[in-house]
Amino acid sequence: MSLEDERISDLRATAHPLRLQMLSLLTGAELSAAEVARELDVSQANASYHLRLLLDAGLLVIASEENVRGGRAKRYRHVWDAPRAPGAQPDTEDDAQHYVRVLADAIPARFADRLPGRPGGTHLTDADLWVAPDVWARVVELVGEASALLHASAQPPRSEGTVRANLSVAAFELRPESRGTR
Repeated sequence: MSLEDERISDLRATAHPLRLQMLSLLTGAELSAAEVARELDVSQANASYHLRLLLDAGLLVIASEENVRGGRAKRYRHVWDAPRAPGAQPDTEDDAQHYVRVLADAIPARFADRLPGRPGGTHLTDADLWVAPDVWARVVELVGEASALLHASAQPPRSEGTVRANLSVAAFELRPESRGTR
C-alpha cells in the first residue's frame, strides 16, 4: 500500500521523534520540505517523506505553493486546533502507548537543551494523587489552556522577541485499582 493510500491515526502519525519536531516547527511557521530539512538538519528526502505522512494523516495542510527552479514547492503548516479530519482513523490503545513512549523519550533530549538559570525557568512535576473529580476536571482544563496558549502564540524559529520553550504534558486519569509503578 502506498503512503498516499495508507490512513493512520493521528497518534500513530505523530509517534516519531522527527514528526513531533516537525509539528512543533510547523505550528509557528509555514515551511517547505527543504526549509524543514535545513531547520531540523535532515535530508530533504527524509523531511519530504515525513511531511507527506503527516499531511496524509490530516495533521498538516498545504498553506501555499510557489514556483522554484522549474518545480513547485509546497509550504506546510500544522493547524494544531483543527477539528479531526472526517474519516480519520481512530486512535488505538497501541497507538497511544507508542506515542507516550516517543513523548517520554523526547523529554531527556529536550531537557538537555534547556537554558538553565532562567527566571521562571524549569517546572517539573510528577504526581500520582487522589483528588476530587472537580479538581481533576479543572487541572485538565488548565493544562489544555496552557497548551492552547503556547500553540496559538508560536512564532517562526528565532523570531525577534521570542524564546524557545518546551511543554511536554501527559495528564490522564488512572484506574482506581492500580497500585502504581511496579
